[in-house]
Amino acid sequence: MKSFIKFWNEVSLVTKIFIGLIIGTGLGFWFPNFTVISVLGDIFVGALKSIAPILVFTLVLSSLAQNSKRIGKMFFTVIFLYMLNTFLSATVAIIASFIFPISLNFEAASSISNAPSGISEVLQDLLVNIVANPVDAISKANYMGILFWAVIFGFFLKSIASENTKQTLKDISDANLKVVCWIINFAPFGILGLVFRSISSKGLNIFLDYGKLILVLVGCMLVMAFLIIPFIVALCLQKNPYPLVIRCIKESGLTAFFTRSSAANIPVNMILCEKLKLDKDMYSVSIPLGATINTSGAAITISVMTLAAVHTLGISVDFPTALILSLIASLAACGASGVAGGSLLLIPMACSLFGIDNDISMQVVGAGFIIGIVQDSFETALNSSSDVIFTATAEYMQKNKFVANDK
Repeated sequence: MKSFIKFWNEVSLVTKIFIGLIIGTGLGFWFPNFTVISVLGDIFVGALKSIAPILVFTLVLSSLAQNSKRIGKMFFTVIFLYMLNTFLSATVAIIASFIFPISLNFEAASSISNAPSGISEVLQDLLVNIVANPVDAISKANYMGILFWAVIFGFFLKSIASENTKQTLKDISDANLKVVCWIINFAPFGILGLVFRSISSKGLNIFLDYGKLILVLVGCMLVMAFLIIPFIVALCLQKNPYPLVIRCIKESGLTAFFTRSSAANIPVNMILCEKLKLDKDMYSVSIPLGATINTSGAAITISVMTLAAVHTLGISVDFPTALILSLIASLAACGASGVAGGSLLLIPMACSLFGIDNDISMQVVGAGFIIGIVQDSFETALNSSSDVIFTATAEYMQKNKFVANDK
C-alpha cells in the first residue's frame, strides 16, 4: 500500500485523470448497472461549482483592494482576443456547414419552453444579472453579477480599508485557492464517475444516429483548437504557440470536457494560471469573464445546428446572411450562458431569423440534447481552455515573456 501511495503521489495529475478515464470507460461497458459509481462525478462537479463563485468573488475583491498594478491595456487585449475567437469560430462553422450540408429528420421533440425569444430579451436578462443581489449572485453562480459587485466593493475597499483588512482579504482568497487545489486532486475519481455515467447511459449509439452532425460539430471545434487559436497566438507572440496551447488543453480542456461546465472549470483555470505564473490581478477577472463571454464553442453549435435546420427545410441562404446570423447568435450567447441548456437554447432565436417556426426549431434543440454528451463536452473544452490561452497570450504580449513549459 505504501508503494502504491508513493507511486500515486509521483504521477502527474493528467496521467491520473487518464487512468480514471480508462477505468470509468471499462466499468461503464462491463458494469452499467453499478450506478453508484456515477456519484463520484456528481460530488466532484458539485464541489467545483460550489467553490467557484466564492473563489471568484474573493480573488477579484482581494486583488482590487490591494495596491494592484494597472492592467487596463492587457484586459482590453483579452476582450479583443475573446471576440476574435468567437468571430472566427462562427466563420469556420459556416464554411463547414456549406461544404458539408446536414439534414435532420426532426424526430426528436423537446419539451423546453424557456428559450429566449430574441436578442433584446437576452440583453435585458444580462443587464438584470449584472445588478443582481450580490448574495443571490454568489448562491446562483451568476458570474456577471459576482464580477460587478466584486469590482465595486474592491474599488472602495482599496481606498478606505486598513492594511490588516486587506491582508485578511488576501488570506481568505489564498485559502480558497488551497481548497481548490485540494478538490482538483480528486479529479481522477470525479472523471471516473462522469465517464462511467456517459458510457453506461448513452454508449456509442448516438454516433450511429447522428454521426455526420457530430463530425461537423467536433471537426469545427478541433480546427479552432489546433489550427486557428494557435495561429492567433503565434501572430501575437511571434513564437511557437503549441507548448502553451497543448498545456492548456491538457490541464484545462481535459477537465472541462468531462465536467461539461465552464463554471465548474473556473477553479481549474485559476490554478493553471497560477502555475503559468500569470498576474493574479489579471486572471482573477479574465477567467470568470471568459467563462461568460468567450463563446467560440457556442458560436459553432448555434451556427451548425441552425444551418442544419435551414438545409433540411430547403431554405436558400447566402454566406453573408449566415455570417450575420451566427455573429448575432454568438453575441447573444454571452448573456444566455447561465440558462440551463446553454447554447442550444439560442437555436430557436437563430432559426426565427429564417422564418422557421418554434415547433421545428425546438425539435432541433431536442436533437442537440441527444448529442449533448459529445457536443457539450467538446464545446466546454474549447471555451474553457481558450480562456487560459488568451489570458496568457495577453500578458505575454505586454510583458514580453513566454512561460508555457510543463512544470
